[in-house]
Amino acid sequence: MRLYVHGAGRAGREAWPEQPRADAVFADHRACSRMRDKAELVGGQCPDEDVVLIAHSLGAVPAALAFTNRDITASHVVLLEPALYDIARGHDAIERHVAPMTVARERAENGDLFGYWQIVGPMMFGREAARDSWHEDQDLARRFADLEPPWGHGIEESAFATVATMVVTGDWNDEYEAIAGRLTRAGAVHVTLPGAKHRPQDLPGFERLLVDFVSQERDAVTPPLGA
Repeated sequence: MRLYVHGAGRAGREAWPEQPRADAVFADHRACSRMRDKAELVGGQCPDEDVVLIAHSLGAVPAALAFTNRDITASHVVLLEPALYDIARGHDAIERHVAPMTVARERAENGDLFGYWQIVGPMMFGREAARDSWHEDQDLARRFADLEPPWGHGIEESAFATVATMVVTGDWNDEYEAIAGRLTRAGAVHVTLPGAKHRPQDLPGFERLLVDFVSQERDAVTPPLGA
């Protein structure tokens, strides 16, 4: 049984358009903004058996919290561009992300949502903040401002050290590569699948990679040919 945990964007089944439906549970944690509440939701949606835990981006945070709290039992863990910022604090790429996001959040908390979007729009979505398009961006800005950030949760690089773990990145963003590097220190396999940036799960080679990982020894995993 696979348990898919989505990131900060699309939720549930919609977040995994290329993944098979059979023998899978597509968690949905969008009802909560706090990470520990998300973890409780995800843990409650996990089948009462060992699963292959597959978490994307921000979803890796509640997945890690639920796993370390033993609300999830997993035979294998696959982390796709995981936003586990806690484990890589101090790395230049991580701090270059955290610093402006902290300023943005302070603006939002002080009632300046447009000021928040002036930082987050270009940084996270490639969208310049403009008053004439603010009506189109306001709901998205508010939703992301309400989310608790994916750092400050005490997650350690050894969070998944007791289970076979693979981290998959798109080889396009230094933050995720830094996080992957810390996970490999705790024994994870790191595979890069370039071509889809933040969503390597949408590439044709991902399913084969996942199946091979689950069926082989963790140190035998290789990226699919041509990926």
